[in-house]
Amino acid sequence: MGAGTGAGAGVGADAVWIALPPGLLKVRRLLLVVWLGLLTLATGLVPGLLAGPGWAAFAVLPLALLVWGWVMLERNWRSWRYAERSDDLLISRGVLWRQETVVPYGRMQLVEVTSGPLERHFGLASVQLHTAAAATDATIPGLDPAEAERLRDRLTELGEARSAGL
Repeated sequence: MGAGTGAGAGVGADAVWIALPPGLLKVRRLLLVVWLGLLTLATGLVPGLLAGPGWAAFAVLPLALLVWGWVMLERNWRSWRYAERSDDLLISRGVLWRQETVVPYGRMQLVEVTSGPLERHFGLASVQLHTAAAATDATIPGLDPAEAERLRDRLTELGEARSAGL
């Protein structure tokens, strides 16, 4: 996991940012290759067999989409990061439209770790935060399960300590 400091003026200028592990990128790229690979095969074979070999050129479209998606997935993965500060958790994401979510520890009602079958197979988990205001609910995807559990425990502890002071 990489860490760095936020740059420039903004919500997280003083935060120590933690990047997502590369496992999430691998899973998303695998899904991209499987689905667009099948689509490429279908758009090449079906028209090629039914209408003639010249129509198999339509397979270039999903293949081009696969190449574009490969690059965009990495840009999206690199944009995800989070930072634990003294009073809140910051989550930043987005390539074209940057989105920074600030979740105050005292507003957290539930912190859960989820892991679907594909995530479990690749050793990944997500942390989902639920707050009183649904607009500030947030998720951090693709974490190592041990880090997800550590983060859940820490956020729960900080949330209980902050809400007790209200």
